[in-house]
Amino acid sequence: MYLTHLECPRCGQAYPATEPQNLCACGSPLLARYDLAAVADAVTPERFTLRPADLWRYRELLPVADPRYETTLGEGWTPMLRAPSYGARIGIPDLIVKDEGLTPTGSFKARGAAVGVSRARELGVTRIAMPTNGNAGAAWATYAARAGIGATIVMPLDAPTICRREVLAAGGDLRLVDGLISDAGRHVATLLAESGGAVFDAGTLREPYRLEGKKTMGYEIVEQLGWQVPDVIVYPTGGGVGLIGIHKAMHELRELGWIGDKLPRLVAVQSTGCAPIVRAFATGQPRAEPWADAHTVAFGITVPAPLGDELILAALRASAGTAIAVEDAEILADLRDFGADEGLLLCPEGAACLSAARHLRAGGWIRDGERVVVLNTGAGLKYPETVDVSAVPVVA
Repeated sequence: MYLTHLECPRCGQAYPATEPQNLCACGSPLLARYDLAAVADAVTPERFTLRPADLWRYRELLPVADPRYETTLGEGWTPMLRAPSYGARIGIPDLIVKDEGLTPTGSFKARGAAVGVSRARELGVTRIAMPTNGNAGAAWATYAARAGIGATIVMPLDAPTICRREVLAAGGDLRLVDGLISDAGRHVATLLAESGGAVFDAGTLREPYRLEGKKTMGYEIVEQLGWQVPDVIVYPTGGGVGLIGIHKAMHELRELGWIGDKLPRLVAVQSTGCAPIVRAFATGQPRAEPWADAHTVAFGITVPAPLGDELILAALRASAGTAIAVEDAEILADLRDFGADEGLLLCPEGAACLSAARHLRAGGWIRDGERVVVLNTGAGLKYPETVDVSAVPVVA
């Protein structure tokens, strides 16, 4: 294994990677660090084509030392689908959608769960607990079951019903709260305090290895484009782990010498009903203030106070990226337009990225001829209410 240690990006404190870790003493999430020079000596990009088409093809850049602890359902290597018809509609001919809806649990959360659960299992964790807006809890419960680890999942009452069913089907301990993910987080904090250390906190960015699974989206985008980077990557941002992970992946690839100096500009997409990152980015703040009365049809990005706000904002600014909020009505309209043009039902979070790309192209931020990758982070079939069928005539 090439993992050397964990590091705090805020204060620089190093922590051993040989035992379970949560946040730094200063309150910041920790990041996994690798001996990249040794990785470059051990493997070249050409080797990956000889490996299985899943995220574990990048094992030298992942934190699991012993393959026996790898907990997998075949996650990763999702398709990059060109969208010429919708791209022409919004003025981005080279528009590509990376469809994470084809992962084992129907969302990109399977990546973080696969790596996070595998490493937890390797480090001796026997039960995890976490708050979730739905998909992450479903994924972690599923992978925990496969690993033989207990899972307590706490989600808002308004979370997608299918996610509740997934947790229960995997034998998870499901708890519902009448509120937002922040309220679910408070319930988890109480549970952890009462457990006396018997339960491990697997909440977003509260352990360092979920991010390592998510960063593989960045590796795949580059490899699937022939080891070239796109001009822009558009990402729906709630907790922001995927965006932080993609940013981390790009810097690792550059340090390895597998890509050049050019990196993609990152776009954080939020809803006007919950846009703490957009507000902080626009005002030049290093941290985001909690968003009051958060609500949006894109439930996965309803995160009023993301723990990773500092890292999200730093990634946007370092990549010369931006943050944009879009209306729920246009999210649903673009979801329908894209389905009619391209035949793919997106999740509302993925559709929000289309709305953002349309606005950014119209305003000139996305320039003529640029290659744009949009992340569709989940299967549209998990959100059937986004398509209104009430006006369909009934034929006798």
